Amino acid sequence: MIAIIDYKAGNLTSVARALQNIGETYMVTDDIKKLDNASHVIFPGVGAAGEAMAYLRRKKLDSWLTDWIKTGKPLMGICLGTQIIFDYSEENETKCIGLVRGLTKRFPDDLNIACRKLKIPHMGWNSVTLHRDHPVFSDISKDAEFYFVHSYYPAPADNSLVLGVTDYGITFCSVLATKNLVAMQFHPEKSGRPGLQILRNFCRWRGNA
Repeated sequence: MIAIIDYKAGNLTSVARALQNIGETYMVTDDIKKLDNASHVIFPGVGAAGEAMAYLRRKKLDSWLTDWIKTGKPLMGICLGTQIIFDYSEENETKCIGLVRGLTKRFPDDLNIACRKLKIPHMGWNSVTLHRDHPVFSDISKDAEFYFVHSYYPAPADNSLVLGVTDYGITFCSVLATKNLVAMQFHPEKSGRPGLQILRNFCRWRGNA
């Protein structure tokens, strides 16, 4: 059973629809006892770091995620669910979960390419350059593009955790992976066939990169 963590963030229904599309059984819940019985957990979301962390702490889901990662069972972070697995987010100056050392940073206001000012948030389709192979990215074309919508980006303290990068005025970490965790800044559930393939791969993955 695939579990989607419900922490009152946006976009959870899109992930649920994507799992339904690929024929996976899933539940959307904030009940720790139900989450304990999952084989895989997806931690997606759109929203603000401060509000999200307040709900996670109130429901003790922050400490539950820390325990879950120790089980070796797969965990996927998506967008906000990637940003708040770090120690700290510049959004709302928020202390986060700390599954991964590092922080979530805001794009600089003067972001530009070839002297052309870029809009923040970064919104739309962009590519990901992978640094190495990973089971969750099997059968994904190098030319594939993915849907992004964000003003903040992940910055792991350990560069060896960076699985993929994307260029948007700066080169930033758009995918990270370590042990049974894989997390991405883009939205696979909104990224067409390549995104569905990533979700399909994740649901088959056993947590060993």
